[in-house]
Amino acid sequence: MDGLGRKVLVAAFDGWNDAGEAASAAVAHLREIGAYEPVFSVDPELYFDYQYTRPQIATDGDGKRVMRWPEATILRPVKSTRSTQLWLLSGVEPARAWQAFAGEFVDVALREDITGFVALGSMMSDVPHTRPISVFAGSDSEQVRSTLGLERSTYEGPVGILSVLSHAADAAGIPSASLWASVPHYVAGHTPSPKATLALLDRLEDLTGAPVPRGELATESAAWEASIDAAAADDEEMTEYIRQLERTRDTWDSPEASGDAIAQEFEKYLRRGGGGGGEGPTKPGRDEPRR
Repeated sequence: MDGLGRKVLVAAFDGWNDAGEAASAAVAHLREIGAYEPVFSVDPELYFDYQYTRPQIATDGDGKRVMRWPEATILRPVKSTRSTQLWLLSGVEPARAWQAFAGEFVDVALREDITGFVALGSMMSDVPHTRPISVFAGSDSEQVRSTLGLERSTYEGPVGILSVLSHAADAAGIPSASLWASVPHYVAGHTPSPKATLALLDRLEDLTGAPVPRGELATESAAWEASIDAAAADDEEMTEYIRQLERTRDTWDSPEASGDAIAQEFEKYLRRGGGGGGEGPTKPGRDEPRR
């Protein structure tokens, strides 16, 4: 666990980085099971496009009408602990000035002596919902990869705010890692995806050593999977497609699968667009990064 230290900032953002709302739900779960207080929020006027992410009006507990603006906020645990502390960074992906946005949060992280940064993301992929959710665990830091047994992403292309923040954190001397869950692309109508959220939290606990109570996520995951099973039962074409994905996944998981065969299939996967905008495309059928 020394790769990321004992005060780890965990980040997830609504939007492009958050297929099935898996990543944002993971941070929301962490916030719900613990006591947190805000440390810093950006000025929304500087970073958000209100025509894209509109403010919302609501009624508070006192019956007053309040305006709620898009935000991005760092939260810290109220109680200290001897185990690893998980600080949280969540909000809406900004529309502009990403370098300045990242710079503000890195400055706060340095001020608060944050020792590590973990980006949580999720992406739509060609994977079956009936198998364990694959999570890519990677880092651009050779030391972090060596210490924690992570992979180095070879992805090249457009990125989201998570990559910008990770890059800025590394440049400032804060080691970073990323966890990307693969959400079956055919379950877009079954959002949120608690099975993917659970997979991210499982991997986060493994990565940081911080205990993460799962609450009702296991039950919710089973119900989510059952709902997709029920939908597929009435669609012969969808059922056959899921079976094809299962066969591919099982082939990847089999001990007979050669490295060359896996590499060839992964290249085909990327050419089909399986990377789908994620900074660390998961190899279908791989639950754990190569050690």
